[in-house]
Amino acid sequence: MPLRRRQTSTRTMLRAFQAIRGGAPDPAFLADLQYAQHKDLDLSIRIGALLAFDALLITAGINPLTASPGAPLSLDAPSQPLEALVIAVGMAVLAASSWLCVKAVLIGEEFSTEGIEENPTALAQRLLAAYIASVDAQTRLVEHAGRLTLAGGLITGLGCVWILLDKIF
Repeated sequence: MPLRRRQTSTRTMLRAFQAIRGGAPDPAFLADLQYAQHKDLDLSIRIGALLAFDALLITAGINPLTASPGAPLSLDAPSQPLEALVIAVGMAVLAASSWLCVKAVLIGEEFSTEGIEENPTALAQRLLAAYIASVDAQTRLVEHAGRLTLAGGLITGLGCVWILLDKIF
């Protein structure tokens, strides 16, 4: 019988953990949970750093489009449409990376206690499995976002070099 997925409140998760803890949880379970929490914290820091780096690259990439005429990286879109398009594509890729970072941050640990309310071992297993599943999903998203950041940064950087070369020659 498949489990129904329903929104789990923090209260439900706390009650499940208290049920586990009330039965004197296994130290190995607590060590596993602590390991998962450290992985989650490390991942949260990486997601935040990548999101901030995306914002920095987007800010730098917008400069050619918004710079005053005559500035070293200024871009005249009507007369330089390809350069403008390259910068716009770089911005779109960086925005996609940012979206994946935000999506990763919004993933939560969801599980159902239905049918196992009185079984601390099953509750512990389901709680840990939900935690690990959310960390795995966040990891996949941040890895993909990292690749998009590299691609978007490279595209934007090449666009800026192209603009500078047009100004020099």
